[in-house]
Amino acid sequence: MARSVRVLRRALCRPLPLAALTGGAIASSLASHGRETQYTTVSGDNEVIESKDDKRKGHWFTLPPFNSPVDCAKLGRELSGRRPERKGDADADWSGTNMTALKWVLRCCPQLPRSLVQKLFRLRQVRRESSIIKTGTDLGVESHKPQFRRVTAKDSMNVGDRLFLPITVKEFPSEKPERLHDEEEMNFLRMFELYKDLAIIVVNKPPGMPVQGGVGIKKSLDELAGAYLRYEFEEPPRLVHRLDRDSSGILVMGRTQTSTRVLHAIFREKTTGASNDVLHKRDRVLQRRYWALVIGCPRRSKGLISMPLKKVIVDGGKSERITVADNSQVLSSQHAITEYRVIGSSSHGYTWLELSPLTGRKHQLRVHCAEVLGTPIVGDCKYGWQAHSKMKHLPCSDLEGKLNGERPQEMRLPFGLDLNKGSILEPHPHLHLHCKEMVLPNVARALDHGHFSTSYDLSCLDGLNLAAPLPSHMQKSWNFLNS
Repeated sequence: MARSVRVLRRALCRPLPLAALTGGAIASSLASHGRETQYTTVSGDNEVIESKDDKRKGHWFTLPPFNSPVDCAKLGRELSGRRPERKGDADADWSGTNMTALKWVLRCCPQLPRSLVQKLFRLRQVRRESSIIKTGTDLGVESHKPQFRRVTAKDSMNVGDRLFLPITVKEFPSEKPERLHDEEEMNFLRMFELYKDLAIIVVNKPPGMPVQGGVGIKKSLDELAGAYLRYEFEEPPRLVHRLDRDSSGILVMGRTQTSTRVLHAIFREKTTGASNDVLHKRDRVLQRRYWALVIGCPRRSKGLISMPLKKVIVDGGKSERITVADNSQVLSSQHAITEYRVIGSSSHGYTWLELSPLTGRKHQLRVHCAEVLGTPIVGDCKYGWQAHSKMKHLPCSDLEGKLNGERPQEMRLPFGLDLNKGSILEPHPHLHLHCKEMVLPNVARALDHGHFSTSYDLSCLDGLNLAAPLPSHMQKSWNFLNS
């Protein structure tokens, strides 16, 4: 009888081939392992695997030991200056305590599809080695020795735990093969770098370059950053926030998965806590300042815009646009807050504004300028087409050449960009909206202290002050209006 039990246990522990899990042969694989699958289902979740074959780690693909990663949401809240939400949170550390086995596998093996990993857990093909789990004495195994056990997707990870996957996962293709690097493209993109440390990389996004891929987009900034801005890192830079295709300026990307999550939490806290910051006049840890050239001039030289926005479908469902929502529709919209001040006005009917978004809504600055202030941004025909249709073309004659020197020869830039055109001296000016300055918490130092000291006062950290020069077309407009 005892021998039969041992034979059955060996059969239960035999990993299924990964090819059967990934392809259309899953049904036949289950049929051939029907007995094992049936007994695996009814066996207890805490069963200890005693097979000598399972303890030979060479038959398994071993993941790194669990090391209690930083709680990115909590660290992001503290960097944003938010008070703990619940009593007792102030004494808690920044380490994550809710990491499940499924999340740890996905984090360690990003090349594996989530659906495949879930199948491995459902078919009981994942094991854990842990010295913390207590085992029953009836199995004759001492509790202080490391145990090799089955683990479910929702089981919590303990520090030092190791997970084991079927060895065949190594045959699964990793990330898509990178395309060959183009030296000209790489040098051009790296020319826009503003700042880089172990946690983030910041670029001055040129106008006309899409941030993300989509229909009709051949090359996007996130794809190019993965090819040319990775440097010695294995992970590609990840987007933290977005800029419109035709806008320009500071764009922050996380260099690791952890830093990206912390940055996401900081930007999220900025939006959710914007109303309280204004009400209590708190200092904002995350600050963004845009420069925009608008048509006309606001009635007041500075102010605060607090108008909710909503999305509407136009052109029979073919496109969408953002508009200001009525008070009765606040529940179905998103609150949006923008600070503004006038930098300078010109006799030609244009005004330079500094815009500080306290929330991060789609097209927030463009809609607030056009629909609330009544001064659409130059080049924004989507929300200011009426003003642009009445806009008179400025006679430039030889003025542009005097301000900027002789007009350079047309250069063919990578990615199909044209950065020499688009000022207000041309019939069709480009969008004049640029993220010029940003104050951001020093995430690299925060993570360094978070890994080694959970009692460190994050308020002692100095912030990063980032600045991006104006793009060529906006600089030409600035030179002309201030001449």
